[in-house]
Formats: sequence, C-alpha cells, structure tokens
Amino acid sequence: MPSADYKPEDAAHANDEEGRENEYDDNEEEEDIDFTDIEERYRVDLPKGFDTVVVVDNVPKVGEAKKDKLLSVIRKIFREVGQIKENGVHMPMDAKTGESKGYIFIDFETADQATLAVKQGNGHKLDRSHILAVNRFDDIERYTSTNDQYEDPEEEPFVEKEHLKSWLADPRARDQWVMMKGEEVSIYWNNKGDAPDLDHTRSNWSDMYVSWSPKGTYLATFHKQGMVLWGGPTWTKINRFAHPNVKLIDFSPNEKYVTTWSHEPFVTPEGEHHNVAIWDIVTGAQLRSFPIDSGAAAAAASATVKIDWPMFKWSHDDKYVARQMPNMISVYETPGMGLLDKKSIKVDDVKAFAWSPSDHILSYWTPETGSIPARVSLLKLPQREVIRTKNLYNVIECKMFWQAAGDYLLVNVERQKTKKSTVTNFEIFRLREKDIPVDVMEVDSVLEVTNIFWEPLGSRFALLAQEGTKIVCNFYQMVAAGPTAKGVNGRKAVGPTVGDLAQGCKLLKSFDARGTNQIIWSPKGRFVLLAGVRAFQGEIQFWDVEELVMMNSGEHYMCTDVEWDPTGRYVTSSVSWWRVQSDTGFVMWTFTGQQLAKQSVPLFKQLLWRPRPPTLLDDAAQKKIKKNLKEYAKQFEEEDAAQHKMVSREVLERRVKLWNEWNEYTQRVHQDYLEQSRVRNGIWGFDPDAAPQDQLPEESVEEWIEEVIEETEEIVQ
Repeated sequence: MPSADYKPEDAAHANDEEGRENEYDDNEEEEDIDFTDIEERYRVDLPKGFDTVVVVDNVPKVGEAKKDKLLSVIRKIFREVGQIKENGVHMPMDAKTGESKGYIFIDFETADQATLAVKQGNGHKLDRSHILAVNRFDDIERYTSTNDQYEDPEEEPFVEKEHLKSWLADPRARDQWVMMKGEEVSIYWNNKGDAPDLDHTRSNWSDMYVSWSPKGTYLATFHKQGMVLWGGPTWTKINRFAHPNVKLIDFSPNEKYVTTWSHEPFVTPEGEHHNVAIWDIVTGAQLRSFPIDSGAAAAAASATVKIDWPMFKWSHDDKYVARQMPNMISVYETPGMGLLDKKSIKVDDVKAFAWSPSDHILSYWTPETGSIPARVSLLKLPQREVIRTKNLYNVIECKMFWQAAGDYLLVNVERQKTKKSTVTNFEIFRLREKDIPVDVMEVDSVLEVTNIFWEPLGSRFALLAQEGTKIVCNFYQMVAAGPTAKGVNGRKAVGPTVGDLAQGCKLLKSFDARGTNQIIWSPKGRFVLLAGVRAFQGEIQFWDVEELVMMNSGEHYMCTDVEWDPTGRYVTSSVSWWRVQSDTGFVMWTFTGQQLAKQSVPLFKQLLWRPRPPTLLDDAAQKKIKKNLKEYAKQFEEEDAAQHKMVSREVLERRVKLWNEWNEYTQRVHQDYLEQSRVRNGIWGFDPDAAPQDQLPEESVEEWIEEVIEETEEIVQ
C-alpha cells in the first residue's frame, strides 16, 4: 500500500530509472557479442584504382578568401613533379567553420608521377609550422586497417658487417694503392723499398677506370649498367647506382653523396631526358636528377671536347650543392635536394663560382657590362649576404684559387693592357681579417701565368709562368699585414719591410723550371715536385720550400701521371697505356728524390694511392707528438730494423731451403746414374765412366775446311 507522501511523478521517475538500468544492461550484453563474422561477411571494400591520386596532409586551414592562393602554391610545388589533370586538385571545405580541412587531393596523369610526388613532396617545408605529408590514396586503407594491438616486430638475425675503415688498423701503418693493368685491377700494401704485398685482385673489375672516395672508404668501379662502390677487408659490394654508361663521378667531401654523369641521357618517370644524378651513398637512393643543355651533351659525347666537371660543386660539409645556370647560381639543400629558400640566386652574366673549403661562402665573378665594372664577390649562405665585393676594370678573364684552409682566396686577373698585350695581377682576399682586406700583387708583364698551386697545409703558393720560350716557377709566402718601414712613433718596424712585400705577399724564390709543366705539393706541405708530364719528357725536380733548395732531380721518360701517397713520404710517377703504348709502368720515389723501385708493367693504365681521412688528434696532441718525435723515431727505427731482420731471415731461410733441395736433387740423380751402370755395360760392353781413359776405344774425327782464295765476276753479253 502506498505511503501518504507518495506522488504520481515519483512513480514516473522510478520507471525512468528502471528503464535506464535495463538499457545499460542491454548495452553490456551487446558489447559482449562477437560480430567479427558478420563484419567479415558484409565488409565493404573501399574502391581501389586511385593509383594516380595522392593525399597531401598538414596543409594550412584557410577560408574562401585565401583558398585560390593556397591552391596556386600547391600546384606550383607539384607542377615540377608531373602533369596534374584538369580539375585534379581538390581541397575539401568544412561547412560549419567555412575553412578547409587541412588536406588536399591531387590527381596526376600517371601512377609514376604520383609515386614521384610522394617521394619528393613528402617532408616539403611549406612554412615554419607546416611540413607536408604526402601519401598515395590507395595506401590509406592499409594505414586504417593497421591492428590497434601492438605486436612485437619479427626480430631479424644480426649480420655483422665488415669495418669499412679496417685498413687504418694495419699494425705497420702501411698505405695501399690500386693498380689497373689490362683487364685486371689489384690492390697492394706498400712496403717501402721492398716488394708490395698483394691484398686483392680481380679480372674485369671495372669496364673503364677506378676511383677512390675522398677519405678512402670506397673504391668506385664503372660498368655499362652503372657505378658500384666496394669496401671492407674482403672488398665486398657496398652499393650500386643504376646510371647507364656513367662516365664521370664526383663524391661529396664527407662521402655522404655522389654525383654521376653520362653523355647518354636516361629517361625519368616523367619522360624527361636527364644526364646527371645525385645519390645517397648509404641507402643508394637517387635524390634528384638533372638535364643538361643539349649542345653541351652533344659536345661532351665527342672525345675531343672537355666538359666543365664537376658541374655540381659541394660545400665543405655536404650540406649544400650548387650549380651554375645562365644568370643564376642554384644552391640545393641536402638531403631533400630542394632549392635553398625555394629560389636560385640571381647573378647576371655569372662566369664562374667556387665554394670556400671551410665555410658556407661562395665566390663568383661577373664581367664588365657597359659602365658596370667586373666584380669578384663573396656571398655568405644561407643568409645570402654579400660580405665583400671587389670592382675590376679592363678584365678579360678571372680564375679563382681557394687556399685549403679557406683563409685566402687568390684571384688571377688577366687585363687588357693594349690591343695586342695583356697584363696579370693577383687579388688576394684575406678571409680571416676584419672587413676582408684585399692585397693586390702585380705580376711582371713579361710573364704569362699558366697555373697556380696552393700549399695544402700552409700559406705558401707556387706558380708556373711562361716568359717567351722559358718556363719560370715562383714560390710566394703570405705574411700578416704589419707596420710600414717607419713603424710606430718613428721606431723601426718589426718584420718584412715594404721592399720585401707585395702588399702582404712575399716572393721567396724565382727560378728556371725548364722541362716542367706541373707543380704537385706533398699532402703534408713543405715539399713539392715540379714535373714535365704528358707533352713533356718526364723531368722531375724535388724541392724543399722551407729551405728553398732542390733536393734532387730525376727523369721518367714519357711520364703521364704523378701521385703522392697520403703521408707525403712517397711519390709515384707512371706511364699510362691510355696515353702512351710503350714503356708503360711506374717508378716509386721517396720525397727526397731517391728512386726505390722501377716496375715495367705491360698494359699499365692507372695507379692511385688510397686517401686517408683527417686525423682525429687535436692540435695539442699533434704538438706533443712533434715534440717527442725523436722518441717515436727511435721506436720506429727499431721496428724497421726488426722487420728488415725478419725479411733477411726469411730470405736466408729461403736460400737454405733452395740449397737443400738442390743437394737432394743432385744426390738423387747421381744414385739413378749409378743404378744404370748395367745398361751402359750392355751397350758398350763396359762402363765408359769406370774404365781408364787409355782403355777407351780410339775415335777418329775427319774435318773438311773449304776456303775461297779468289773470286772474280765477269759480264757475259
């Protein structure tokens, strides 16, 4: 019976509560039911066949006012990838907010173009807060069907790879060289004056030539299908790069990337013909490819035309690679290979450019145009800031030479003096000093400078010049800018006087260098070779620039190439079969000019020393080693003596072995002879060797001698 305070609305409320409890119970039971069989039976597959469509995510959300502008930017980005279909760009809009939903669909003409769009567009930096994520439309289902439950990936068995720098751990710290003769490529360990040890050899290893990477990690071989890199103690294949008929390559300084070129273009997925490709060495992926001018390609196909290589020039840290184009310099960022700041650097009528070996600084020069003088400029990247410009007048040609440390830039300027004569001067930029001062050094008007060579580890440089039929070599030293001869407050100046200097550049020595056309500095500096190669007779001079003396001279007739080893202790001169078909081979010298070995090698083509990476020791450690060099030298001399003693012992043991083998042979032959005594008795009736000489049968020998006493000649008519 209901109580006195019972109301009808309370009953209604109770019924509602009971209904909600029942509904909750029903939901609980529904969640426990397994519908997987029904879902599988009635599953609706998303339509496929959209292999030409890509989805671009992380696009800024914009309203109708900015919609067309954003679509124009997106089209511009992906227009370089391939042909977009008419009305092939669709950006969904949110009806509630009036803004886009943050993604765009793009429909390309072909599936290959869509694949390339994913490869090149994914990760593209639109602005600071928007980096595009590009995926194929057909891949979305695969992503959405990914299992929500984490599953441990299958663990692959560990496969130990070979150490690519294992040759640096040689107990005797020996260097290697690669030699190509005929169809055979061999790698040897250098043993100073002793015979080298063969490390590896293969026939038909390369169809053309071989090349080392800058730090010696990889050996490159060339084939019809492309280029292959090898390395490790067993010379296994590291990676291959499919570039048909590749002819030229250029490694980045830190061996991260490599540029390849062929005069025969390959066809890209977009149907374009490209000649140059840039690759990631570790992954083997092609980062980007480029076409070249058709006229340049036709000229390069001719064996008589030399192309400007490398076409793409790397910065010192592999971060940028630059290419000269008409009226511009294009700088690309790695690894994305997109243009720096999405645009090229406009430089009207640029003639040449070069990277600083130590900084992100580009040097370039432009000729005179009307009233505008010629200019040499230094451009700092990525700021695109011109940090120094030098105006020049009456300029015919400029050649730029960077010092290895990036401290100096020497510009060889050839000017028009009269209608029939020219004059040369040097503009030397001091990069490490405030405001980058420029020294001007005039060259004697009778000299025609042919080439300039900076010392690898120093501030000296050498030049070769021609004075009529005479060849002259000059050594110069850069000196710090100091006070003039008057000094400060009338005191005498300390250091070189004005008479000694040519605006901060001091002439050390000038001498006749007849018979030479190349200057080759030791990798460690100080020592230098003057050689007459290829068109010359092969004269070689060994100089110590510190003491300014010629230590020795030699000759390697018809020499075509000269190579220093990476330590600067040895040098090889060689005659290549590619240029001279007779007397091919090589000669090994010490840095002082002592000849260690001379090898005549039929069909000899190439000899290259394996480079070494830069030392890991800091300046303090290197100074400590130099300070205690005598102690290290004593240790090395003991090791050399022990090695020589070991070699001598091996030679002695080999000689004793040969002597014992000879004695055994003679004893065996003598025993066989004694055992054949019965055979001799059967033939002669006695043993000739055992019988006395007077009992041997007499043997008469008749000799006819014919002699012409007189000879006459008559003519019968």
